[in-house]
Amino acid sequence: MNSRRTTSLDRAMARLCETCPVCRSARTKQEGVAFWLVTRVEERACPFCRAYEKVHGRKAHEEL
Repeated sequence: MNSRRTTSLDRAMARLCETCPVCRSARTKQEGVAFWLVTRVEERACPFCRAYEKVHGRKAHEEL
């Protein structure tokens, strides 16, 4: 887990990732196009997925 403190902006961005239909589908189904996309895009291109990982301590595509 990241040792940096989470800010209110991090938490707000993580909430957007929680409600994102693509990320939600990837978390629940663990397969398919959404899962493939999220596993490849989350760390490099999506600031919301990075914030989700920082706040929750797990990747945006990992099961709940």
